[in-house]
Amino acid sequence: MSEIITITNQKGGVGKTTTASALVCGLHQRGARVLGIDLDPQGNLGFTLGLDIGEGYTIYDVLKKSQPIEKAIVSTDYGDILPSDIMLSAAEVEFTAPRREFMLEQYLREIRSKYDFIIIDTPPSLNILTINAYVASNSLIVPMEAEILSLVGITQLQETIITVRDTFNPNLKVLGILLNKFNPRLILSQEVLELAQEVARQLGSRVFDTKIRRSTNVAMAPAHGQSVITYSPKSNPALDLQEIVNVVAGERFRLPTENR
Repeated sequence: MSEIITITNQKGGVGKTTTASALVCGLHQRGARVLGIDLDPQGNLGFTLGLDIGEGYTIYDVLKKSQPIEKAIVSTDYGDILPSDIMLSAAEVEFTAPRREFMLEQYLREIRSKYDFIIIDTPPSLNILTINAYVASNSLIVPMEAEILSLVGITQLQETIITVRDTFNPNLKVLGILLNKFNPRLILSQEVLELAQEVARQLGSRVFDTKIRRSTNVAMAPAHGQSVITYSPKSNPALDLQEIVNVVAGERFRLPTENR
């Protein structure tokens, strides 16, 4: 049975897709069977991993019941991808049937035995798509920038996670908060770290020991249809993200120390 991990934060620009694409690629490099699911109508995960957005079927077609999930999955050099496009932006008003929170979970039942890991990238909002991801998942990773404004709205995120636990998925856990664009020499970064640790404690979780350092390679990689860990594997953020992949991978898929 696969481990289903959602990358989530209702704030945009905090590194969700960067984290999701790194996990998909990194786990695939380690020999794991991986599926990346793009639940963001912007389609950034598919674009980042080289897909031609607008071609073929998407998660929208699956949720609309117009195509089986197997037909929408695309195999790539970096793992399997279930892409998205702008049509998914209508989800909040289109998907109104009872138990709509369980749509994704029901479809993943059909395929989850084929994968070791399923990584879900979510939109920058707490809507029905995000709730579906939480209901279907075993765990969450919460990326955030090392700045004060990234802490704004975390209370709402906490409330949503608690509500999902109480109502739909009591086994949902938070693997950790991942600090992005972190500079340990800045007082601000240290202050944000302390506040993030308090938030993590309230969620029964932690801040990951590894923080993601800044680099222009992160912004450049999607234009080349790659994650930063394949585009610039020796860059600081790629090395940092590989450490996060190792945490997720566990002993079975952990990269040997000499290959890091």
